[in-house]
This record gives sequence, C-alpha cells and structure tokens, in this order.
Amino acid sequence: MNRRHFIQLATLTSAGFALSGTCAFADWKVRRPVNIILPYKAGGGTDSYARAVASAGDGLFPVPFVVVNKPGSSGMVGATEAARGRPDGTTVLLTSAGSFLLTSMLRDTDVTPLESFRIVAQIGKLTTSLMVPYDSPYQSLDDLVADIKARPGQVRWAHTGNGGFHNVAGQGFLDSNDLDAVGVPFKGGSATRAAVIGEQVSFGMIGIQQAAGFEEQLRPLALNSDTRDTFMTDVPTFAEAGYDAVDVSSPIIVFAPKDTPDDVVAALEAALKEITSSQAFIDAMAERGNAPVYLPGAEAEANLRAMKENAGPIISALK
Repeated sequence: MNRRHFIQLATLTSAGFALSGTCAFADWKVRRPVNIILPYKAGGGTDSYARAVASAGDGLFPVPFVVVNKPGSSGMVGATEAARGRPDGTTVLLTSAGSFLLTSMLRDTDVTPLESFRIVAQIGKLTTSLMVPYDSPYQSLDDLVADIKARPGQVRWAHTGNGGFHNVAGQGFLDSNDLDAVGVPFKGGSATRAAVIGEQVSFGMIGIQQAAGFEEQLRPLALNSDTRDTFMTDVPTFAEAGYDAVDVSSPIIVFAPKDTPDDVVAALEAALKEITSSQAFIDAMAERGNAPVYLPGAEAEANLRAMKENAGPIISALK
C-alpha cells in the first residue's frame, strides 16, 4: 500500500474516532489566547502541526490557540522569544525539537530546549528516510552500500543543512557502518528532494513525508527509526535492513517557558492530549501524510535527553 492510498484510508477510518464528552481543558483559567510560537516560516511540515492544533482546538476550549510565525537563525529567533514569554500558559513554543536540540549543541545559543523550557508534550514526529531517485540502480540499501564501499569518497548525498537532524542521521549511518560518502547541503527539504529527483546526488536524507505526492519520482530505501512509518509500511528501518544507525529523529514538541507553574503545564498537556486524539487533528495530519504521535511531557523529555547523548559524538565531529 502506498502512502497516498494509506492517507485516504486513514481519513476515512478516522471518522470512527469520537471525542470524550468531558473536556480536559474545562478548568483552564486563562482568558487570553494561547500564542503558539512557530520558529519557522508558514507552510512547512512543522507549521502544519501548529495549525492543526489551532484548528482542532477551536471550539473545544474556552480560549483560542493562535499560531505566530517567528522564523530566523535556524529557529532560534522564535525559540528565544518564546523562552522570554509570560510563564502563565499564554505562550508556548511548537518546534522540531531535534533541530532545536542539535542547533543548540552545534553552536552557542541564548536558549536551549532542556534548560530554558519545560516540555509540555510531544504531538508528532519527523523521521529521516534515505531516498534515491525512482529509477536509481540501487534497488536496496545493500546495493547502495556496496557502491559506496567500491567508490569511497565519491558517492554524493544530499541533506538539509550541516548540523540539522537529517545531516546527523545521514552521517551517523555512514560512520556507524564505516562508509565514506560526500555530503552536500541544500536549503530545506524541498530543495533536497529536488536534488535527489534531479539526480544531482546518488541519495538523500530527508523527511519521509517528503515522498508524499512524489511516489513515482522517489524511492525510500530505509528509515532512521526504531519503527516503520505509519503510512509507508513497506519501507524497512536501518536495523531491519541489517545496518547500524544513530537514533536521531525530530519529535514535534510543545514547550512552555521555564517558570511556567506545574498546574498550567498539566492543563496544557491535557489539552494537547485531547486535541491530538480528535478527529479534526487526525484528518489534518492524514492530509499531510503525518501521523499524530502523542507522548506526555516526562516521556518526551527523557527521549530528548537520550537523543542528546546519542548525537554528541556526531556533533563534536561536525564542529
């Protein structure tokens, strides 16, 4: 089953989900809108999560969620503004936490995800996929690895920028398997995808959702994940294909300013749990080829700390 057909199925079956009659946000005391600061331009994958939260939350709760795009400096402009926001539940940061973490590890930043914020919840996940042009001679990951070994330092691969989580995932795969290939950075997922389709490179490391709508131009060979993708279930993980990798993905996490009280964080967490289980949110994600992945704050924080430890050696090598 390809991704497009699965999305259609998911959209149909999501009608079977029903919201609880009890609103988890009923005790919310704030009477002003909750600003979701999104540290990227409108229209991207992370932005779609923020807008789905705002749309699905409309009418469920006594206050609206408003998406505020604050792009710049690899997400640090918006993150810094969010960290300085009022710690009363009216300001949150929704971001690609893997990118935020790795950026803060790669260079000195004013704020960091684990020291400047409280983690409210994870609501999604961006997973890196190794993709080749559809007509590539590489029919499997074994074929690609054999060519890299036969031509060390000659095979070119694309990623979305030095220090980004796709870059770290790709370099981690190469290093873990003693492979030597040349990384070529591009500006963003769409540019990286175009480079792979146009055969400017032999393969690319980009988000699995980038294949949606390009099934006849791209072929994913493996996922940098511990589980298969919800939609593209025929794509194996690196481990299933018989290769080592560094566990680096990018959870979509909602953060609150560091001094936000426990009861407010708990209320926001409950709100996000209800929103992400709603039919409206599930449908919005299915249209984008993304599946909701909800985790409570404590579990999301533990995973992010583990990612920091796993990515440490790769980041040190990139500095």
